[in-house]
Amino acid sequence: MTLRVEIFSADPDASAAFYHRVLGFHVEKRTETSKIYVSIRRGDVVIGIGQHFQDVPSSVRAVPAGAELVLEVDDVHAEFASVEASGWPVESGLSRQEWGLEDFRLFDPDGYYLRITSRQPG
Repeated sequence: MTLRVEIFSADPDASAAFYHRVLGFHVEKRTETSKIYVSIRRGDVVIGIGQHFQDVPSSVRAVPAGAELVLEVDDVHAEFASVEASGWPVESGLSRQEWGLEDFRLFDPDGYYLRITSRQPG
């Protein structure tokens, strides 16, 4: 089983540009019919960014509260430095959590909450 996350965006191209410039994803595929859909990838992580606001009820397309997208990285310090260098605002700086991992947090252009974290040892 694999997991592909799909998020709704007011501007999928701008969102994909954020994930590329700030977090190092690359565009795998972009389609444009009546709406834009962009598939981005970094390693095994795939995020679909869809422009589906017109066809999806507002209760479904609202940015989720109480949820976060967690991206595990090999070097959280290097990721933090890269995000800072991009100029994108960081919501919560790099810190060690009580469960032993280090992470930092930010919001993407559509308000999705992202936690960038070190990997669990072992």
